[in-house]
Amino acid sequence: MEKKIRVLVADDSAFMRRCLKDILESEEDIEVIDTARDGREAVEKTIKLYPDVVTLDINMPNMDGLTALQHIMSIAPCPVVIVSSLTTEGALTTFEALELGAFDFVAKPGGTVSLGIKQLATEIVTKVRGAAYSKKKLIGRAGFSRKPAGEIKRHNEHERINEVKNFKDEVVVVIGVSTGGPKTLMEILPYLPSDFPGAVLVVQHMPPTFTESFAKRLDHYCNLPVKEASDGAPVKPGTITIAKGGWHLAVERDSANSGLRMRLTNQPEEALYKPSVNVTMKSVIENVNGRNIVGVLLTGMGDDGADMMVEIRKRGGLTIAESEETAVVYGMPKAAIERGGAEIIAPAYKISDILIKKVREYARVTHK
Repeated sequence: MEKKIRVLVADDSAFMRRCLKDILESEEDIEVIDTARDGREAVEKTIKLYPDVVTLDINMPNMDGLTALQHIMSIAPCPVVIVSSLTTEGALTTFEALELGAFDFVAKPGGTVSLGIKQLATEIVTKVRGAAYSKKKLIGRAGFSRKPAGEIKRHNEHERINEVKNFKDEVVVVIGVSTGGPKTLMEILPYLPSDFPGAVLVVQHMPPTFTESFAKRLDHYCNLPVKEASDGAPVKPGTITIAKGGWHLAVERDSANSGLRMRLTNQPEEALYKPSVNVTMKSVIENVNGRNIVGVLLTGMGDDGADMMVEIRKRGGLTIAESEETAVVYGMPKAAIERGGAEIIAPAYKISDILIKKVREYARVTHK
């Protein structure tokens, strides 16, 4: 019998500890080896028990979750899944935790003590499994600390436009990602240079209150400006746009049939995820020359984006799927590969180099 994933649950609410324990132990491959009532106890028990994964609340007495996380990562490093409140303040704190080395997060609906936590059972189990798997791959990588060599030089809008003016054709890169996404995107986006000629649209499955904070955090680390999607905003080369949580991100031609603009939509309402990778990719396919589209599918469960990767490839675009080597959850990229939608299969840390080379080729740079 395969060894079970050993989990330590840390939360100051006895109700939440019981709910999380019940959710996790309903799975045959997971056991909760102990619980902790505050940050100090979480650190002590992590050192003593060396769990495979720790689920860690943020707001706890005696020692808060962020402080506990710092101690865990420095003294007894192991994958940590943050369980935080679904608020703007909770989002800011969550991304601080990701920067400190947390693997991923689950957003509690309804505040600190969440009566609806069992609705997130599948997400919790998936992220705990992903965290346990990441122990073989990612422990030792310090969250958001990996940066491009040298200091990041941020250019103003005028300088950036001058840098990309020699590229003749528009190129749109659509990146789809889910579980494990924040860390994986940090292996790619900060490495795109300020003269990158493509417009990058990132569809990360994430709650509504989290995507703005996520965009701001990424903006701090990237050479390209990063913003959350807004309705009617132009799609510009040399920019990164994060799809807004709770909305699908689509693109369309403006009234003059020239530039692309973003549209936030609720359609289709039946989509499993909002934002949906398939919806964004489909709208790009409908409005951009197929040969100028790059589809990228990264870690995540399910198959969101896989069908549209097939369509992009059929229309002459480039498609890249993250390889099993680095994918925390090998679901979305695997689905694209199995359906014939991946022209290139590569580990996350190589994807930025592929994008730089291929997008410049697609944009047909002119040398003067």
